[in-house]
Amino acid sequence: MNEEFQTRLASRYDELRQLYCALYPGREDTLPQLLSAMEGMYRARSEDLKRSDRQRESDPGWYRSRERLGMMLYVKPFAGDLNGVRDRLDYLRECGVNYLHLMPLLESPRGRSDGGYAVSDFRRVQPELGTMDDLEALTGDCRRRGISVCLDFVMNHTSEDHEWARRARAGEREYQERYFFYDSWDIPNLYEQTVPQVFPTDAPGNFTWQEELGKVVMTTFYPYQWDLNYANPTVFREMTENLLFLTNRGIDVIRLDAVPYIWKQLGTNCRNLPQVHTLVRMLRIVTEIVCPGVLLLGEVVMEPALVAPYFGTPERPECHMLYNVTAMCTTWHTAATHDVRLLRHQLNQVAALPKGYTFQNYLRCHDDIGWGLDYPFLSQFGMGEVPHKRFLNDYFTGKLPYGASRGTLYNDDERLGDARLCGTTASLCGLETALETGSAAMTEQALSLDLMLHACMLSQSGIPVLYAGDEVGQRNDWAYLDDPEKAGDSRYLHRGDFRWDEAELRNEPDTVQGRLFRGLERLEAVRRSAPVFDADAEFWTVDAGNHAVLVLGRYKNGEKLYGLYNFSPEPQKAWLDETGAYTDLLGQRQADNPGVLTLGGYEFLWLTRRV
Repeated sequence: MNEEFQTRLASRYDELRQLYCALYPGREDTLPQLLSAMEGMYRARSEDLKRSDRQRESDPGWYRSRERLGMMLYVKPFAGDLNGVRDRLDYLRECGVNYLHLMPLLESPRGRSDGGYAVSDFRRVQPELGTMDDLEALTGDCRRRGISVCLDFVMNHTSEDHEWARRARAGEREYQERYFFYDSWDIPNLYEQTVPQVFPTDAPGNFTWQEELGKVVMTTFYPYQWDLNYANPTVFREMTENLLFLTNRGIDVIRLDAVPYIWKQLGTNCRNLPQVHTLVRMLRIVTEIVCPGVLLLGEVVMEPALVAPYFGTPERPECHMLYNVTAMCTTWHTAATHDVRLLRHQLNQVAALPKGYTFQNYLRCHDDIGWGLDYPFLSQFGMGEVPHKRFLNDYFTGKLPYGASRGTLYNDDERLGDARLCGTTASLCGLETALETGSAAMTEQALSLDLMLHACMLSQSGIPVLYAGDEVGQRNDWAYLDDPEKAGDSRYLHRGDFRWDEAELRNEPDTVQGRLFRGLERLEAVRRSAPVFDADAEFWTVDAGNHAVLVLGRYKNGEKLYGLYNFSPEPQKAWLDETGAYTDLLGQRQADNPGVLTLGGYEFLWLTRRV
């Protein structure tokens, strides 16, 4: 056994064994199989990746730099295939990107993939995108350019076409035990009493009848996605091997998809159970032993109180980073209501967390926007859950007589008024409507809102991530309605082909593409240059005396920054709690002794001074 592997294992073995035996009582004899798999994956890891591991071990906060900027993209719409992405790396570096999140690209069946989240083979790339060798070549090029690569790892389920599922359908008991099979609906019906539905409109229920087997199988998301049974240690071992196989291809960040769902227990809601945290902690230990340069990114689309526990504790950390989905949906709520109180409340909650907790911040991603807001908090302002969700959906789909947003709904449940919103950042900001109507005033307003939202995201604590196309104001792609394989899934509205013809306009300053691209470029450059944006800076919010204006404070090493953001299309006043000589980092105005400031519609300022 390699000395390096042995040393890392020895320092973590006791906790790993304790967790494993607690999770799998009576199955302690299977732990050596996991350790053997880990050793095999360590031996298979390239020397180049091992050197990177050692460098990152010596600098465990390497990923938290203020220079970190991410972009998430789908390979096929962006560049055709993996080699096409390699050809576009210069563009990504021009965007300032040094963290590339590749949307699902592993083999999955056409028409039954949920956008690639129904994996039929964790060790093969979808054929039209290339091969595993192509992926490894891409990650190698990225590593040489200083770009870290993230890939989704779908933990909760496999495709019904996965080898395990095919063998389960063939009657092999060993493989049926890797899923949740039942001979009748008796136990599934008991689950249904306590387990919420994820997609009540498109995929109601949590189980699917398998006619050829005469059995019921658990399918929390879609009927073609079979939930894995992590109470079976073989599932944990083999899925861990699959994860390590991907890290050995050069993946730097593993996004743990739908991680709160991975443990099932009758009589519970099968969400966020203690065993989930045990599994994630074990994955953290495994990667620290085999590939300590690799990060775990948790996708936890839950309310804030349920998100932070996935960081673990300082003594027993779990995920290195978490999606800040709450800030994303609350930001859009704020854009619609012009009321920052909820956003400020939730940013205060983030500010109260330990500084080592790192969120991944974004305005849009591949998925829809679900309105999982803090309705008990909103109720004090007369915002009830059902009517407020209806208002938000009407606002962003252009059904109200004011506003220019253009989106569409996904999984619309008219009875509950509970639907999810789809659309690109630019279209939700009104740019699509503005350009179609030819209104110069609407275009100015849409661009101002777009840049203000990005500036707000960039000044929060965490890693900012762009959605490919947002840097040039890409609008909705309604052509998805003409594709039979996509028409039933409105999320393809914001998953359209990257408009390279429009991206070519980024260097023309009078175009919307040029104005957005250069505007973001400037914000990113200021963020990189100012230590007050460091991850360990103090962070807080300020009461501006105006519910339409958000004020964020940051402080480090004698430098204080106020970020002011007017979420209203109308001019608004903001009161700061102190006066003094401030410098406008963006050079937009003189800012001496601000005291009371008037911000134009959707205007923002970054004011800084030495204290």
